[in-house]
Amino acid sequence: MARPTLLLIDGNSLAFRAFYAMINQVDRFVNSEGLHTNALVAFNNFLDGIVEPFNPDSALVAWDAGKTTFRTGKLDSYKGNRDKTPTELTEQFPYLREMVTLHGIYSYELPNYEADDIIGTTAKEGQAAGYDVTIVTGDRDMLQLVDEHVEVWITKKGVSEVEHNDLAMVAEKYDGLTPAQIVDVKGLQGDTSDNYPGVAGIGPKTAIKLIKEYGSIQGLYDHIDELKANKQKEKLVNGKEDALMSRDLARIRTDAPVTFTLEDLKYTGPDYQGLIKFYQKLDFRQQLAKLANQGHVAGQPEPDVDGASGNQPQANAQKPINLKPMLLEDVANLPNFEDEISVYIELDDKDYHLGVPVGFVLGNETDGYVVSRDLDLLLSEPVKQILENSDIAKHVFDAKSIFVVLERYGIALAGVNDDVLLMSYLVDTNDNSNDLGALAQQNDYFDVQTDESVYGKGAKYAIPEDDDVFFNHLGQKARALNMLPAQLLSQLEEREQTDLYKTMELPLSFVLADMEINGIKVDSQQLLAMGTELTNCLHELEQSIYAEAGHEFNIQSPKQLGVVLFEEMGYKPIKKTKTGYSTSVDVLEQMQDVPIVADILEYRKLSKIKATYVDGLLRVIHGTDSKVHTHYIQTLAQTGRLSSTDPNLQNIPARTEEGRSIRKAFVPSEPDWYIVSSDYSQIELRVLAHISGDKNMQAAFNADEDIHADTARRIFHLDDDAEIDPNMRRKAKAVNFGIVYGISDFGLANNIGVSRKEAKEIIDTYFQEYPGIKQWSDNIIEFAREHGYVETLAHRRRYLPDIHAKNFNVRSFAERTAMNTPIQGSAADIIKIAMLHVQQALKDAGMQTRMLLQVHDELIFEVPENELEQVHTMIPKIMDSAMQLDVPLKVSTHEGKSWYEAK
Repeated sequence: MARPTLLLIDGNSLAFRAFYAMINQVDRFVNSEGLHTNALVAFNNFLDGIVEPFNPDSALVAWDAGKTTFRTGKLDSYKGNRDKTPTELTEQFPYLREMVTLHGIYSYELPNYEADDIIGTTAKEGQAAGYDVTIVTGDRDMLQLVDEHVEVWITKKGVSEVEHNDLAMVAEKYDGLTPAQIVDVKGLQGDTSDNYPGVAGIGPKTAIKLIKEYGSIQGLYDHIDELKANKQKEKLVNGKEDALMSRDLARIRTDAPVTFTLEDLKYTGPDYQGLIKFYQKLDFRQQLAKLANQGHVAGQPEPDVDGASGNQPQANAQKPINLKPMLLEDVANLPNFEDEISVYIELDDKDYHLGVPVGFVLGNETDGYVVSRDLDLLLSEPVKQILENSDIAKHVFDAKSIFVVLERYGIALAGVNDDVLLMSYLVDTNDNSNDLGALAQQNDYFDVQTDESVYGKGAKYAIPEDDDVFFNHLGQKARALNMLPAQLLSQLEEREQTDLYKTMELPLSFVLADMEINGIKVDSQQLLAMGTELTNCLHELEQSIYAEAGHEFNIQSPKQLGVVLFEEMGYKPIKKTKTGYSTSVDVLEQMQDVPIVADILEYRKLSKIKATYVDGLLRVIHGTDSKVHTHYIQTLAQTGRLSSTDPNLQNIPARTEEGRSIRKAFVPSEPDWYIVSSDYSQIELRVLAHISGDKNMQAAFNADEDIHADTARRIFHLDDDAEIDPNMRRKAKAVNFGIVYGISDFGLANNIGVSRKEAKEIIDTYFQEYPGIKQWSDNIIEFAREHGYVETLAHRRRYLPDIHAKNFNVRSFAERTAMNTPIQGSAADIIKIAMLHVQQALKDAGMQTRMLLQVHDELIFEVPENELEQVHTMIPKIMDSAMQLDVPLKVSTHEGKSWYEAK
């Protein structure tokens, strides 16, 4: 008959390990009331990952009652060398104890004793009562308790992994000693962690050898006279008293006066109702989601009569979903949707320009949710009419991707009312996901699982063949799309972001969809020719590098390069890493006067251009139209800037001629058409001048002066009519943009090549000359500290959870972010507004001109020759007036037969 199981957990040991396992994120794990939760998160993961699967018959978590115990009575300095417990951990202990109780585990502490003694006493009693005992701790001293029916599991990697120790493992680690003899080893060697001495000069190896030979400390001293006279014997004789005391301190008591019985330790399992409230208090969304997926949490926020909704999950029975699986032959049974519906399409590829629908769902709570794998049903005329009917409001997730997918099949999606992805992103740019299940859980809706939990991840990803599983997941997604918008819209209204969502971000998603669908033509022959030229250049550089080194080696290998430069050629290493010499760009740039290093830097630059931009672009040109179709992401950058991926067309190098040459391959898709670039001039500094209200900077822009020349005159104390040389202007430019990003005197000194003292003087002078900027920067940081966020001119909000971080570097970064976000984010708002107005103007004028790309502060168009003059006039005028500032916006346009020529 199997023995019952008893699980004993060292609470303090695991709490400290949990805290320090996530110490780097201590200021990120904070609930809405300011409670740090990093240890709670890790400890909870331990309970879920170890305790629940273990499912013991009885369980106990033992805690230290305080620092004063019978051991400190024997030795004042016992554990006296330990740092004070961080307040961020101390504040979590009451909640850790509550968490343990809610998981159905007995929690106990005993004055004057340590958790070790509670565990030792209970382990002995449990073994005697016929239990198999498992102890979980981070303290190897507990190994002395191992016995025939007692195992000790030592936590590793925080608390996420454990090392199992039985009698055989202890014997292996301690050269055949028994667990009971570990106390004698500790008595001889001492313990720096617990701060008891042992015998001075006796280390672990010697201690094990002596105890193995003599059996115990007492046995050793019974035969001390037999030892050969030497320094070791002298140490042992002089240290006898310390050895005996240290052994006593190391011995875990098995007779502590605990006040519970084994019957009290019966494991009852988690109190899910209590855990729901507890997790809500801690803002543990993932744990709430897990409970929901296990069926312990259900019932979601229902919209109230005012259109708002609650945001706390209820613990009642999950409401069944009215699914209507259909095939094309069932289309006659399609509900007559007249009001609003959710629409979700599942693809077989994350690239929605190429992916094929493998399942879809549309519907609502009233009429049910039509769900199917049948692509022909999706493309049928009745479904098409629903999707194209602008009077039927649509709730979707990522409107742009759905629009692009349906457009490929000749369906023009209309009536999109809510894009849950965009709404959630605007509510909090720090907390967004491209997975509807994860995003729903972030917004306290737990009736929909993540795709990873249903489909798997990586190589294991697969759409379920089981219709019940797949269709239920799609149906739950559709229901989430029906339930979430009211709550999210309420939050947007509260933040004054409704206009940002309805008049900017949502309509922009369709402008971006058109741009992605249009794509931009890439001349593959031009790229191939560039590739050949770069290959030849790289070959020549290789030969030059090999000649300088005296032999061939892998130029791309940092290790081999380090050996060549710093061992074979004898150059002085500037920086070392754990794996050898650093050959990073910043290191090599300090050595570029060395011929081989100059060649290596050039080799790296050209090989990156070839691999990333020549070969990379050739791989993504669509064979059907010779174009690349980038993906614009609206919900990634926290400043509101658009991101471009697959391929990233915003990152094509502009500082080197080789990088700029890549743009020669971007050409119009029609004969006799041109590429036109329309670019904002110094938009971020103009935004800074406006929001700071600085009169001097505003005066320079209003007079159409060169702002960097104006700054140079001010920071270098030059006359108004003094000529500004290029180097001065370069430094002034670095100062202007450095100030925007909260640059330090150290950073500025490195950027412009002056001493730190000079850099500080320049920054001080800058703020004297532009006092409004200094005042604004102080004010915006103070605003962030008080409110926890900053905003752009269009009320785009960015939360800054690290603004009160204790870590100086983390807090300083948050302060720099507080300064930069309103500037960079407002610039992003302006160009988005301009894109909307330009697209509408082109449509209203019936023009053929197409907007193709947005690259930071630049818009790229392809324009027929007969519309060039109109475009050069119309587009700058629209962009200039996108937002009214206290200084003028300035736009320049250029044309050419390629993107390169248009710059």
